[in-house]
Amino acid sequence: MIAVVSSRAVGLLLGVAADAVFGDPRRGHPVAVFGSAAGRLERAWWSDSRPRGVAYCAVLVGGVAVGGAAAERAVARSWVGRVLLTAVATWVVVGGRSLAGEGSALAAELTADDLGAARRRLPALCGRDPSALDADGLARAALESVAENTSDAVVAPLVWGAVAGVPGLLGYRAANTLDAMVGHLSERHRRFGWASARLDDVLNGVPARLAAVLTAGAAPVVGGRPSRAVAAWRADAARHPSPNAGPVEAAFAGALGRQLGGRTVYPYGVQERPTLGSGPPPRVADLARAVRLSRVVTVASAVVAAGVAAGVGRRQRP
Repeated sequence: MIAVVSSRAVGLLLGVAADAVFGDPRRGHPVAVFGSAAGRLERAWWSDSRPRGVAYCAVLVGGVAVGGAAAERAVARSWVGRVLLTAVATWVVVGGRSLAGEGSALAAELTADDLGAARRRLPALCGRDPSALDADGLARAALESVAENTSDAVVAPLVWGAVAGVPGLLGYRAANTLDAMVGHLSERHRRFGWASARLDDVLNGVPARLAAVLTAGAAPVVGGRPSRAVAAWRADAARHPSPNAGPVEAAFAGALGRQLGGRTVYPYGVQERPTLGSGPPPRVADLARAVRLSRVVTVASAVVAAGVAAGVGRRQRP
């Protein structure tokens, strides 16, 4: 009986459970190790050139995906081995507990009116300049990051794990990490990081929209209505500068009954973001609601991913 149960589905669920219980590894996190190696390679290879950036992205993401495929082949004959490998890979790349933990801690600091601590914590969630933000501005920045990263750090890796196994899990996390490192609009990375940013856009296309659907479905958990989340998504998502952050942030805005977007200050410049949703601007108390919503979406996405993985496993079975 055990042989007909999808090892990929079981591994994904165990990996999500491990993340919920243990969180990220405290030392030697593989994603941090990858980031350090990518940083060294970027310093050695950097050129104000798209082709050089394409090669950089291809070597790093391709190398990680090939390594994942080799690991799967090594345990191909063992159901337990496949489960454990998938579970460990999922635990490594999914960041649900860390995301919710940082969001909750920042919400507690803001509630205690400890702006200094909240400003020091914000860089763990997003790349904005915390020095220019008051309490509500910090709450909005953290809330938008929780929304976007619910898709990037939870839903997307699970989707790719479901359809492509360990290579999908590891390759997606590598691409998303490179996007965070070099895929932004600074002068240094505008051309070199182009390939990393575009690959991340492609890989997040379907997961971001699944995240928006799950967010709408979970809206009642935070006192919202699915119809408002869907309406905000349909009306406002396309105006967001990111094709994938737009749907999920708009869905969060509608589910929470708040308006996101507006003036956004980064170390490399200021962006005037379009507004998402039709409610009042978020306040400090809304950050805790967003974390609760993120946790529910995490559970829902794990169930969906396991179902997809089980379906893929049935089709692949001789």
